Parts: sequence; C-alpha cells; structure tokens
Amino acid sequence: MAIPVSAARLCRLAGRTAYSLTVRPRRAVSLPARTCFISTSTASSLQFRLDEQTAHSSLDLFKKDTGVIYRMLGLDPSQVQDNPERFRDWAVVFGDQKISSGRHYWEVTVKKSQEFRLGVAEAAMSRDDCVGTNSSSWVFGYAQRKWFAMTSNKIVPVTLVGKPDRVGVLLDYEGGLLGLVDVEEPRIIYTLKAQFQAPLCPAFGLWDGELLTHSGLEEPEGLK
Repeated sequence: MAIPVSAARLCRLAGRTAYSLTVRPRRAVSLPARTCFISTSTASSLQFRLDEQTAHSSLDLFKKDTGVIYRMLGLDPSQVQDNPERFRDWAVVFGDQKISSGRHYWEVTVKKSQEFRLGVAEAAMSRDDCVGTNSSSWVFGYAQRKWFAMTSNKIVPVTLVGKPDRVGVLLDYEGGLLGLVDVEEPRIIYTLKAQFQAPLCPAFGLWDGELLTHSGLEEPEGLK
C-alpha cells in the first residue's frame, strides 16, 4: 500500500532533525516491483558529474565533483552564488547531464549516511521542492533504517534489502523504468514505472554522510 506523507515530515530542511512519519491509509498507487518488460531503448555509458550550481548550500562536492558530503551547518546561503538552478530549501544536487532517450546505468557508494535519496528528476523541476515529493522526480530512499520508493509524495516500502555500501541505478527512458540494482548479484531489486516526457537529470538528496557517484559504466548483464 502506498503511504502519503507530508513533505515537511518526510523530507527535512538541511540541519533539522527528521520527525517520525505520520501516515494515513490511502488508495494504492501503481509502483510495481520486479517488473518484467521488453526494452526498446539503446544502452549507452552515461558520464556525468554533480552540478555545483544546483547544490544546496549544506552540500559540498569533492573528488572532481563526483562525490557529495553533507555539512550540518553548511555555508551561509549568502556566501554561495545565487542562481535559479540552486536548491534553496532542500539538501539536493543534480547531475550535470540531461537525459532524453536511451538506457543508462550508474552506481552510488554510500559512506556513513543513514538518510539519502537517489534517482532521477526532470531538469526543470522546481528548486523549492525536494526530490520524491512531486510528479517530476522518482527516487529510491533510505531513512530510519528502511528503504522506500517515492514519487508524487507517495512512498512504497522496499523490503528484503539491507544497507549495502554500493547500489546501482538503471534508467530506461523509452521503457519508462527506473530500477534499484543490487550490484553484487546483480539484479533489479525494485522498479518504478513512469512515462518520462521531459529531459531528466540524475538526482540526489543527502542529510548526513557522503555519496560517491560512479558513471560511465556498462550495464551489468542479466538486468534486461
């Protein structure tokens, strides 16, 4: 069953403590797990870095802009360049490449983080929102020691997953699929289905610890 939650409770402002989730029963949404499908997309090796111009002031980029670390206090917003691309309220950063076709795969190493999100979002998504809280973003998240899939401010628990140090993300634009990948086996753990109609960017939210991205990778065999 999908669980609607308020953005203020599920997605916290930088530096604030997350509250426990208050949930209410609601009609289930269609976010199928382990979906079998036939892809018509062409695989390619997407290479991207994190885009500093989109990074919230609590996030610092490192390792040639492939990694991001959360700073609890962060920078004074007045000390970072003000531009319309930057996230103003939420600790979010986008990748610097826009995706409008094809099948792409990248991986993320998680270091000392107990709360993060990773997935994709429309490049033109509002910078006043957090990834997962609107219909322009699709993410897999980890919080309170549990995984979940999220879009349009609706969450679905992702079970039978521990807290791996490294996970994969598979995007099939034409196939309308975003998959969370176990890099050890490899296998698709869970899928989000959507009709992508606008350019997408890799998207990340982080509220403690570090994330390190690995792009330019070939898709592992056996995920099709």
